[in-house]
Amino acid sequence: MQTALTIAGSDSSGGAGIQADIKTMTANGVFAMSAITALTAQNTTGVTGIMDVTPEFLALQLDAVFTDIPPDAVKIGMVSSAALIRTIAAKLRQYGAAKIVLDPVMVATSGARLISEDAIEVLKRELLPLATVATPNIPEAEVLAGMPVKSEADMEKAARVIGERYGCAVLCKGGHNLSDANDLLFDDGEARWFRGRRIDNPNTHGTGCTLSSAIAANLAKGASLPEAVGLAKEYISGALAAMLDLGRGRGPMNHAWAIGAFDRTARGM
Repeated sequence: MQTALTIAGSDSSGGAGIQADIKTMTANGVFAMSAITALTAQNTTGVTGIMDVTPEFLALQLDAVFTDIPPDAVKIGMVSSAALIRTIAAKLRQYGAAKIVLDPVMVATSGARLISEDAIEVLKRELLPLATVATPNIPEAEVLAGMPVKSEADMEKAARVIGERYGCAVLCKGGHNLSDANDLLFDDGEARWFRGRRIDNPNTHGTGCTLSSAIAANLAKGASLPEAVGLAKEYISGALAAMLDLGRGRGPMNHAWAIGAFDRTARGM
């Protein structure tokens, strides 16, 4: 079985962060492992607290994984401090990690800021050049490209700027009232649109975590980057279409929508 590692924060409500990553990787057929960057107190209505792990403890987690079960792909999510970003970059270089999916999480779906300004600069310098693909949403793409993104043409331009500046592929995700279900992949000098079906579901907590983890899982299984993106979009569409409705705010998706073996109704029980 192929393996994937998520390096991200913990979401106590289970809809995003490492909880969403592990569910997604499992549903997409790989063995999931984790290195936790932070504990968060959050639910569908917002984030009420963040407690970072120490760089030393994060390094121990990464050593434990890489020296025993080396991952076939790595997904990086929320990392809020510059010191933790430097630790991750150093360990990825030390172990020669490949197939790295970087979700440059800066702002939660609820609007809470999750990363400091100095950490953004270190992320640009240390992690983006190591990434196979970065998956910014519209506000994140604006920060990384240093330009406003107001149209699909802007999405293409921003993705090209980020890709050429940092030497990685870029999946610029639609949303924020711009090309909602459509994502733009800039890879090896070429731009390619992945058109999705718009699903009228307000419960979108953890969509970024889920998409990037599904991409990592499919890269781990040997898919090309365009194939991995296409499969990930199919998976997240199914998770949204399942119309799970939990919590008082913007709720999570059903990550297990495709795991029929555990559905008692499907088995007639």
